[in-house]
Amino acid sequence: MMELQDKVVMVTGGAQGIGRECAVAFIREGANVAVLDADAEALKQTVADLGGNALAVHCDVSRDEPVKEAVAAVLRKYGRIDAIHNNAGIASPSLPLHETSEEEWDRLMSINLKSVYLTTRHAIAALKSSKGSIVNTASMVGLIGQSNHAAYVASKGGMIALTKAMALDYAPFGIRVNAVCPAGVWTPMLRQWAVEQPDPAGIESYLNEIHALGHCPEADVVADAVVFLLSNKARFITGCILPISGGAELGYRK
Repeated sequence: MMELQDKVVMVTGGAQGIGRECAVAFIREGANVAVLDADAEALKQTVADLGGNALAVHCDVSRDEPVKEAVAAVLRKYGRIDAIHNNAGIASPSLPLHETSEEEWDRLMSINLKSVYLTTRHAIAALKSSKGSIVNTASMVGLIGQSNHAAYVASKGGMIALTKAMALDYAPFGIRVNAVCPAGVWTPMLRQWAVEQPDPAGIESYLNEIHALGHCPEADVVADAVVFLLSNKARFITGCILPISGGAELGYRK
C-alpha cells in the first residue's frame, strides 16, 4: 500500500534538491503534489517530470500575498491540503555574523523562516479540516552550530524551536508538526556552499568524513524520512526533531 495515497501535499522549494527528491517520493507514494518554487524554469521542468499528479505554483514564499495566492490555487485544484513540507531555503552567505549584511540577513530569514509562518498562516484552516501534518526541513547546524554560517544557523535553530511550538499549538486540532535535520546532503545549494569555502577542493572529503556512516548522501535519504513523518505510520509522532545525519553529531572519532 502506498503511504500517501490520495493525500494532497504542498512542498515549498520543491523544484530542486531535497524538495524535488521529496516531491518525487510523494508522487511515488500516491500523493497529489503542489510544488511551490520561485525558479520558474526549474519548476516547469520538475512538474513535467513528475507527471499528472503534480501542480506547479510559481511562488516567492518570503512574501505574504504570493503565499496566500498559492494556497488558494492548491485548494481550487484539489479542494484540500493534507500536508505541508516547508522545505524552501537558502544557505548563503557563508559568513560570521559581523560580516553578514542586513540585506543578506533579512533575505535568508525571510526565505528560511518567515516562509513557515506564511504557509501556516494561510493553510491552517485547511489543515484543521484534514487533521493534516507539517514537516519542516531544518538542519543539524540548528542543533550543534557551525562556524562561518551565522545567519543560516540562526534560521535553522529558529525553525527547530518553532516546530516544537507549532506542535503544541496545533496538537488539539489533530495536526502533527515535525522537522528533519540533515547534516550534509548533495544538492545544488550544498554545492554552492562548497565553492564558497576556503578549500573547495577538499570539501568533498570533509563532507564524507563528518558522517559516521562514511559518506555524504543524496537527497533520497531525506525524502524517505519525510514520507514516513507525513504518513499514518507516524500518527503519534509530533514535535520530533529527526536527525538524518549519518551520525555526524555523535562525537569524537578517529
